Amino acid sequence: QVQFVESGGGLAQPGGSLRLSCAVSQIPIRYSNIGWYRQAPEKQRELVATITNTFDDFTTTYADSVKGRFTISRDTAKNMVFLQMNSLKPDDTAVYYCNLAKRPGAWGQGTQVTVSS
Repeated sequence: QVQFVESGGGLAQPGGSLRLSCAVSQIPIRYSNIGWYRQAPEKQRELVATITNTFDDFTTTYADSVKGRFTISRDTAKNMVFLQMNSLKPDDTAVYYCNLAKRPGAWGQGTQVTVSS
């Protein structure tokens, strides 16, 4: 079973930055499409960024709400995916998860991101 372990969350001030990490096991990310999702209190989980991998290259997509502020990237040697979050806003407060970008499987524990002054 594919497993995702998220880390790197925490408390940030508005305008600040955080870098989230996702360790993926059981599948090679260089052949997989991985997404970062988030779920704010009392809201549905939403997909905020995806990285679509081919062997030597990749493409990325972003939700309008994070475009220009968040950057998804990968390290195929470590089989990890990252989310660099800049210019954070209070609305970015949520639990962040990584999973397959299409047909997500079992969810990890996620990592809490809180943006507050």
